[in-house]
Amino acid sequence: MGDGLPIPNSDDVSRETSTAAAISALADALPPGDNDSPLAQAVAEDARKRITLVGRTFPRPRHTRILTVANQKGGVGKTTTTVNVAAALAQAGARVLVVDLDPQGNASTALGIDHHADIPSIYDVLVDGRPLTDVVQPCPDVPGLFCAPATIDLAGAEIELVSLVARETRLNKAITAYLDDTGGESVDYVVIDCPPSLGLLTINAFVAAREVFIPIQCEYYALEGLSQLLNNIDLIRSHLNPGLHVSSILLTMFDGRTRLAAQVADEVRQHFPQETFRAVIPRSVRISEAPSHGQTVMTYDPNSSGALSYLEAAAEMAERAARQEETR
Repeated sequence: MGDGLPIPNSDDVSRETSTAAAISALADALPPGDNDSPLAQAVAEDARKRITLVGRTFPRPRHTRILTVANQKGGVGKTTTTVNVAAALAQAGARVLVVDLDPQGNASTALGIDHHADIPSIYDVLVDGRPLTDVVQPCPDVPGLFCAPATIDLAGAEIELVSLVARETRLNKAITAYLDDTGGESVDYVVIDCPPSLGLLTINAFVAAREVFIPIQCEYYALEGLSQLLNNIDLIRSHLNPGLHVSSILLTMFDGRTRLAAQVADEVRQHFPQETFRAVIPRSVRISEAPSHGQTVMTYDPNSSGALSYLEAAAEMAERAARQEETR
């Protein structure tokens, strides 16, 4: 990678293997939760995640992965998923850029990034052609995490983009130039947070990305929104970005006490067995509270069930890609 990571020697590898084996054995030694006690099950599961995941370094991709986090249905945890997965990856050793493409600027708020009207933002990149390097800011709480913020000006970008040349590819060109300027491989992930609609902003995100990451709320209406989203992804693939594909589906706001949540999860896994993560994100007060403090849940309460679940999802995403790269 661009950071010049050291090549481990055989002693280092042996030590890491022994440590991983010890951690795995410790996690396996935890007593199982009482089948009659959901609380005991949850406590035991969180303990396993804490032992096996906290402090680990995840495998970094060989090439920059560009993901668009999208769902046309609002309120499914899209922005929450964007910032928390990005923060989890950065805490595990990756360099991550979040592009806030939602005029509400919620991702910028959660990352503690200043995004008032006078701040250079992604609006200036899309409409005025300003270099992305001019607007990117470091996240104050998580080393290795950066953000291109959104300001209220972005609300008018949909109209202003209509008359511009190559209106669908402006974000793609900006990200490509940014990766070239930074050496490309020094950025492991570019994660784009979209508005909950299929306008020119979302189309720009789809054209710029190679992968689509879909958070799905575990409720019935979420399945209807998913079919519409997949149809639109097919249109983008046919006309603008042949390489675009759905790589990741994450179940959010999961309530294990309801039969409906389990049914929705089973149906999604049945239709998308390869794309759907094993990790699920529970309903969590801590996840909801974190943005009001200008933080992700990863720094606000790293030992909460929500933070541990997002850490598990990030680990699964990184490790799945590493396995796929090994088989190529």
